[in-house]
Amino acid sequence: MVLGAVSAGAVLISGVALWATDSPPFKDRYCWGAWEQDSGPRFLGDYVLRDSGTERTSAESGTPGSGGKTATCTVSVATSGADDSSAGSGGSSAQSAGFHDRLTLSYGPVPEAPDERRAWIDRYFSGSASPLPNGLDGLVASDRAMLILPEACDVAGRPSAVTLWGESWGDGPQGRRAMPLSIASLPDISTMLLDAADVGMRKAGCAPGEPLRITEPMARVAEDGKSADTPVCRIPGVVFPLGEERRYEQRVGVVGARLQTCSVVLRELGSSDAPAAQFVMAGSPRTAAVFAGLPEGAGQGLVRTDCDGRNMVFYAHIGPGLGDGGGEKDRQVFERFTEAVGQRIGCEPAKGTEGAAR
Repeated sequence: MVLGAVSAGAVLISGVALWATDSPPFKDRYCWGAWEQDSGPRFLGDYVLRDSGTERTSAESGTPGSGGKTATCTVSVATSGADDSSAGSGGSSAQSAGFHDRLTLSYGPVPEAPDERRAWIDRYFSGSASPLPNGLDGLVASDRAMLILPEACDVAGRPSAVTLWGESWGDGPQGRRAMPLSIASLPDISTMLLDAADVGMRKAGCAPGEPLRITEPMARVAEDGKSADTPVCRIPGVVFPLGEERRYEQRVGVVGARLQTCSVVLRELGSSDAPAAQFVMAGSPRTAAVFAGLPEGAGQGLVRTDCDGRNMVFYAHIGPGLGDGGGEKDRQVFERFTEAVGQRIGCEPAKGTEGAAR
């Protein structure tokens, strides 16, 4: 009996020691177990909790693969504002800013509704993102990432994807202000994306035989954003009236044989970047599948062509701030885009494809 009591006490003491050193199994896990506290990426590390009043929380909504719906998980790091009574004379009190960083992980099919699908494409095919290595169909930027999953994970004919979306804002005397967020380094974000994809596919029952892994170096090919120029993203013929009264920024992303991305955003101090125009050429089967089901035609900003047996997609989404609401000017810009990129890759779509403007 004495030996049993001693053993039980030893187990208790070792458990307390593990808790005190924050060693496994007491580290927090997030998003269906895909990520672990302080496992490498900055956003999951203890360093972001260094300031007093800072805490990290997480919440899940749904389960990957359940009913073919999109499951989401958020991980948030928040620092509450504090009263500073020492500011100014007469003992007046000022409220310091509170900061909030939020990372949203989503697993599920790409949106079905055309407007929602276009918004999804504009966000995750951003010119700020670089391609995943190892032939994976995905893109990674400092504040977002996307991986298109194998065909076995499709839902109702639509590809499924895993996405990461980072947001940051501060609340202070001037109200809420959006701020840039860097989730982690590109290699760390890529690891987070693939870990989430592996867990999601297992839960959805469509995981491949071997987990998805990156063995090649992650190269940053996206250029730093700069003031939009003429022609936009150096694509011949893609020209807009860029007035000096508004701050448009162009982001030149991937320029390859099977993928090209270009984004124009409207930047305003204290606000999130607003998409103004998006251009994509996609030629890999899984990437091209993302555009399936959208209205097609030059007036719709989407045409397909066959290039030596490959299905190539040319896509543009021009917002009303730069375009004419889907009129003749938008059609002309789109046709110049398809012509310029088609010539570059040696595969031009047929001209004159009809379609109501959008």
